[in-house]
Amino acid sequence: MSTFQSTNDSNTNGMKKNEIAFTAPHFKATETGRKILEQGGTAIEAMVAAAATIAVVYPHMNGLGGDGFWLISEPGKTPVGIDASGKAAELATLDFYKDHDSIPTRGGKAALTMAGAVAGWQEALTMSQEWQANLPLSTLLDDAIQLAKNGSAVTKTYVDASKKTFADLVHVQGFDEAFLKAGGLYKEGDNLTLSVLAKTLEQLAEKGLDDFYHGDIAARLAKDLTTAGSPIRLTDFHSYQAKRVAPLQVKTSVGSLYNLPAPTQGIASLLILALYDKLYTQGKTAIDMAHLLIECTKQAFIARNQFVTDESRLTVDLSSLLDDEQLEKMCHEIALEQAQSWPHQAKHGDTIWMGACDHEGRMVSYIQSLYWEFGSGVVSPSTGIVWNNRGSSFSLDKDSLQALSPNLKPFHTLNPAFAELNDGRRMSYGTMGGEGQPQTQAALFSRYVYHGMPLDPAISEGRWLLGRTWGDVSHNLKVEGDFAEIAADELVKRGHDLVVVDSCNELMGHAGAVVLHQDGHADAATDPRSDGSAIVSVFI
Repeated sequence: MSTFQSTNDSNTNGMKKNEIAFTAPHFKATETGRKILEQGGTAIEAMVAAAATIAVVYPHMNGLGGDGFWLISEPGKTPVGIDASGKAAELATLDFYKDHDSIPTRGGKAALTMAGAVAGWQEALTMSQEWQANLPLSTLLDDAIQLAKNGSAVTKTYVDASKKTFADLVHVQGFDEAFLKAGGLYKEGDNLTLSVLAKTLEQLAEKGLDDFYHGDIAARLAKDLTTAGSPIRLTDFHSYQAKRVAPLQVKTSVGSLYNLPAPTQGIASLLILALYDKLYTQGKTAIDMAHLLIECTKQAFIARNQFVTDESRLTVDLSSLLDDEQLEKMCHEIALEQAQSWPHQAKHGDTIWMGACDHEGRMVSYIQSLYWEFGSGVVSPSTGIVWNNRGSSFSLDKDSLQALSPNLKPFHTLNPAFAELNDGRRMSYGTMGGEGQPQTQAALFSRYVYHGMPLDPAISEGRWLLGRTWGDVSHNLKVEGDFAEIAADELVKRGHDLVVVDSCNELMGHAGAVVLHQDGHADAATDPRSDGSAIVSVFI
């Protein structure tokens, strides 16, 4: 479902009113975000509230047992990032997995990194408190609590994820009771209640978010994870902190672009657009645009795979890849009429992205994830929290750039984006979709900024994806049917290994964007490939 609301930005006395905006891939999360913004809450408070709600209504995509990344922008100030991704447990050593050829993707041993999302909420709210007094946690978490208690309608994406993972997860600790219906699958439209999770959210609202890491909830989670076979222990909860980070940034002809540093693939997202900024004038058609962005993606992914790892293991300053000299070298590898061949090890993952703008023009780009659908599948029976499997992207090869080691972070596909354009517009944008995240960001941004397309069609029109995304193992170029009708023959002619997929395909991710114009009015859009909605309204 995709909706868009706009309002007149003038009031009865002729003074401009500030507009608020929110977008999310599930309409219930958008409703929550809007409610907080209309109470005068900050963009951060609205995002925390919506993050809790979407963890309840989209539990296959994200949750309290996962990770989060934030980009937060105040007008006139450099954006601030928050890295709320989890590190590997103290016991998560190569010896712990000595009986395995690779780290399991499901079950207790896949649950090896700390969940950072709730710590990220806490750190973001600390920043929000610097702006104005925060609303009570009971207010921010109320929608999530009520939806967990009373239920929400099961979505098609939930049903599809359940079908896909049933065989892998049906016998994993706690999964059956939490996410299956009498041992079988829910149907679209069924009412999904998460009563145990509701009690956990109530406890967080009462005792504070720190209870997740230093209180009763931490103790119960640690016990349940140990029972499931995870290497995570209570000391791992006690030692975890989310941290503020300086975003990577690049100056282009259209403005300044921001994304997250290692261990995310934010550098890839910036590289694609920085390269396209130098090449886009070569193109004359939508096919040229797609081809050039695909070729820019290849160069960005080569660099990403060579360098991105845990911050402590970096061998180069990632920002140096954005230097003009390095960009020119990559540009020389790109030809308008010929595709580079592409054998490639792809990354995948399941995620949600949301964007917000409050009455003071403060904006948030936020992403929250479990990695694969339902993460490890391990559900803590005492808390109702499903744990991520992000640690399964570590390698058991001690010589690998991604070699498993305690207290290090695995590579993350997660990367929320933000832009400050030369004409005064500020843009919060992003998507889920693993390997597809940088590509979808580049497509919607290029259509909207470089080619003047309105925000809604920039997101909704046919897209493409190079390599593997969530739920897929092939490395070719996938093109949605509506775009393939005009582009497939020419892309094949240029050397792309192309496969046509259905139009409006969830494979392409759930994108969204919020734009604040210099005159104070806002635009917001969400992806028809999701169950989301986008709102813009006047703050009174």
